[in-house]
Amino acid sequence: MGIPMKQSAGTLLYRTVDGVFEVLLVHASGNYNKRSPWGIPKGIPDEGETLEQAARRETVEETGITSESLRELGFIEYKKSRKRVHCFCGPAPEGAEPRCASWEIDKAQFVTIEKARELIHPDQCEFIERLEKWIASSGTRAELDEADVHSAK
Repeated sequence: MGIPMKQSAGTLLYRTVDGVFEVLLVHASGNYNKRSPWGIPKGIPDEGETLEQAARRETVEETGITSESLRELGFIEYKKSRKRVHCFCGPAPEGAEPRCASWEIDKAQFVTIEKARELIHPDQCEFIERLEKWIASSGTRAELDEADVHSAK
């Protein structure tokens, strides 16, 4: 029997601003993390907490943003450690502006998909790919763009 795999859960929130699609990422604080990649807001579930509840709680704790409707994006396993990260995606609440709400992070911001690919932990990049596939297949991106046009009027 091997060492049990650690479980973590987080969110990949998205929005469209002036026709530009963005996702919310965070960067871990501390000198040892200065060159570390960014990631989704995430953390370990508390006892009795579901993965989705943990993802929601961690997002609020780290960014101050309360997520609305979420959809499961599955999980990834880090290649270099025994850790499984579960991800849920959903639209960011209108007007949401992230802030560093925890000592655990030193940056929290919405970035374009292109920038997110440059910043995010390589193993977590899979979540961005899954989000894009889901959006392309569901028409969600068009709905977001249309909503953005209407809210700008």
